[in-house]
Amino acid sequence: MDDAFSFFGRSVPDLAKIIGSILVIFGIATYIISDQSSITALIPSFMGAPLLVLGILSERMPDMRHHLMHASMVLALFMVIMPISMVAMMGIPDSSLTLASLMALLVMGSIFMVAGIKSFRHARILRESSGV
Repeated sequence: MDDAFSFFGRSVPDLAKIIGSILVIFGIATYIISDQSSITALIPSFMGAPLLVLGILSERMPDMRHHLMHASMVLALFMVIMPISMVAMMGIPDSSLTLASLMALLVMGSIFMVAGIKSFRHARILRESSGV
């Protein structure tokens, strides 16, 4: 089994940086596009920025990668739970920008969670096969 895990040809820290960047750009674009200039339009950016930072830090601090990727998985879990709970409590939003933001968080968080879970499984299999 290969030691390096990849998901769609990218490492999990790379995915964190890519998904974090997409969410930051999406949140800023939503804020600019919305006429109300509501701070809530930046919610994707608020979720994407820490994910981006965790991805960068995990590449620069390989000895802390394990902990940083666990923190990024907790963040991704919030990205999945938050849109679901908002729709459950308030119903489907009237604004298409709000709906797009919620969907972006849900989809990006889900993709990252799948990659992270697969990565954690891969690491466990490697650890068990090496007898450590």
